[in-house]
Order: sequence, then structure tokens, then C-alpha cells
Amino acid sequence: GRGLAAVELAIRTAMSKLGASLLQDLLGLDTGHRGPRVDCGAGHQASFVAYRDKNLDTVLGPVTLGRAYYHCSDCGVGVVPKDNELGVAGASLSPGLRAMVARVGAAAPFAKASDLLTELAGVELSTKRVERSAEADGTTLVAIGDAEAAAVLTGRLVPLGPAKPVAKLYVATGGTGVPTVPADTAGRAGKYPDGRARTREVKLGVLFTQTSVDDTGHPVRDPGSSSYVATLAPAPHFGSLVYAEARRRGCAQAGAVVVLGDGAPWIWNLASQHFPGASQIVDLYHAREHCHALGALVAPALGQDGPGWLTERLAELDRGDVPALLAAGRILDLPDAKTREVDKALGYFVTNAERMRYAHFRELGHFVGSGAVEAGCKAVVGQRLKLSGMRWSVRGAAGIVTLRCQEASDRWEEIWYRLDTQTSAA
Repeated sequence: GRGLAAVELAIRTAMSKLGASLLQDLLGLDTGHRGPRVDCGAGHQASFVAYRDKNLDTVLGPVTLGRAYYHCSDCGVGVVPKDNELGVAGASLSPGLRAMVARVGAAAPFAKASDLLTELAGVELSTKRVERSAEADGTTLVAIGDAEAAAVLTGRLVPLGPAKPVAKLYVATGGTGVPTVPADTAGRAGKYPDGRARTREVKLGVLFTQTSVDDTGHPVRDPGSSSYVATLAPAPHFGSLVYAEARRRGCAQAGAVVVLGDGAPWIWNLASQHFPGASQIVDLYHAREHCHALGALVAPALGQDGPGWLTERLAELDRGDVPALLAAGRILDLPDAKTREVDKALGYFVTNAERMRYAHFRELGHFVGSGAVEAGCKAVVGQRLKLSGMRWSVRGAAGIVTLRCQEASDRWEEIWYRLDTQTSAA
């Protein structure tokens, strides 16, 4: 067995070297010479200077790329037409290898990704090169998504949506903190004892569809229907990304649109702005957490009756009977200071009463919990960006989480084609 493994790897290495040689010869058939002068891209003419070599790492191994080099005296920049045509301008990795690096860099820590490339593909790249390449392509993808979202928001781009209208589209939103470098948290208030922040929030949106309920009447998420968007940018920008994705998913023709959130005001502001006719539902599990917090506030005054009081309030909440919950909290005989605390806690339920009509929503066959976004925060964000010892720049975190969203949305091939085309055009 060991002998066979050694032979396999030896043959792979030999074939890769042969393939690299063939690729180098193939690329050498075109010298990249496009005449004595070419357009520099800024309205001037760049003149041919000489032929220069470029070392390029590919999926087959390193190759040397010979090509014509031009220089624009007006701009003071070099122009290499062949690099632009091959999509390797300013890059030391081929498009095929960049795609592999982006995928492993999004899936695993960069050091591990480097090891995987060596072990599984026979390609040796340092940890830093894997990091730089994956984050750079993720950053380009962020820019593409931002531009598309802006175009959809202004009506310059109209997504076609699915061929068949969806019965019910859910837009679930949430957020989770990602550890960042001090430079990206400077001046931000946080929960640490010194009052400073150590994290930046990744806002995550999960969109999925539902067409049926099970035998017990519980809603069933359509298999493979989840797609993800994420950003570290402020809420308004997140809203534009979610809206663009919802349009792509067919919200304009959907039978019903449901927005699920944890009760944060910014979520409902975005929902009202982008999905004015949607049903708004506060995630039941977050609402129950607030109910437990309310129970903890009044427990000292209730004594042994505290657990029973909380059980009754939870039952009222599950039924969506917010008026009964509010009445039970307001009739308690408490000290003035405690009464003010309870009134503040009840404010959450007052503000979101219409979004907590859980019995009504269940009758409509709606999900009332945002388990999909909670799972997304763990699987899409946490399992890659929140591992022990990690500290991200905002730019790097945004790039990697965007790559992971495309992978989780099962859109990798589509997105990579657009990313490669965008890079080549640039």
C-alpha cells in the first residue's frame, strides 16, 4: 500500500511537470506583441519596449510567461496586453489556481489551506500567498456585489427572478461579532471591561423558500433553497444587499414574503423600506429570551411563585397573547426602581406586539423561528472567522465571508466565472 501511494504521487508529480511544460509552450505561441503601439487605457498610446518574462504559478506548477511589454510616457505606466487577455495582470497566480486558492482559503485557515493545496493538488504556496490571493478575490467579489445591489436599488438592473413564482420567500436576518485587529475597532465602544470593542459585527441574511407543511402542520423549508449575503458595512448597505438578493430570488412575484428578525429596530426599518407588504415576525426564541430576562427581574419579588409566573408568561408568548403578558407584568407590586426596570423590559414586547402574533402566523403556515440564520452565523461565519487566535482586518473578513456565502448558496461556479471575468476586464 505504501509503495503504491509513493508511485501514485511520483506519477502525479511527473505528469504535472509535463503539463506545465506543455502549458508554457502553448502560452509561448503568442508573444503578446500587438504592434508598435497600443492604447494605454487612459486615452494615450503606449510604445513597445521589449519582451519580458513573468513567473506564473498554475495548477500544473510554475511556468514562465514571455510577453511584449509596452510603456506609456504620458501616464508613466507599463502595459502588457497579453497579461490582460489571460487574466493575470498584476497577479502571480493563474485564474485556475486562484479559483482553487479562493475555495480552500474560504474553507479553512490559511495555513491549513496551504497544506491542503500541497497535499491534494501538489501545488506549493506559502500561507501568506494563499491569504493575499483569497482575500483579494473576496474583495473583488464584494465590489461586484455592491455594484449590483446599487444597480438593483436604483432600477438600473432588474433581476429576472426564477421562472416559476415561489410560494413563500423568507428573509431572515441576524448578526455575529468577528474578532478584528485593533486598528479596525479603535474608538468603538464594546462589552469588555475597559469599554473597548474587540469585534466587528457581520450582518448575515438568509433567504429561503417554503412550499409545504408536514403532517403536523409545521412549515418545511424547501431543500437546497437557502442563499446567503453578508457584510460588515452599516445596516443601510446590508439592506441593499438583501433586497438585491431577494429580487434575484423572486420576491416581486412571490405569493408571500416573510421577514424574520431578532427584534432590533434597524431590521424592521429595512423591512419596511424594502419589503413593505411583507409579514414581519420576531424570532420566537429571541422573544423567549426576553421573557426569561423579565422573569429574572421579578423573581426576587415573587419568591417561590417565580417559576410558575414565568411558565404562564412563556405560554402567553407562544400563543402570541402579548396583551396578557403585559398586563401580568404591570400589575406586580414592586419597588419604584424595579418597576422602571420591568417597564423597560416590557417595552420590547410593546414595540413588537404585532410581530409576535405567533398563533396567527402558525395558522398561516409560517416559520416563527430564525433557526436558519442562527445556523448560518455558526456555519458560514463562525466556523471560519471565529476560531481561536484569529484577528481579522475588516477588508479580509468581508472578502472571506463573501466567498463563504457564495459557497453556502451553491453559486460558486457562477460567481467564480463572473469574478474571473471582472478581474480580466480590470
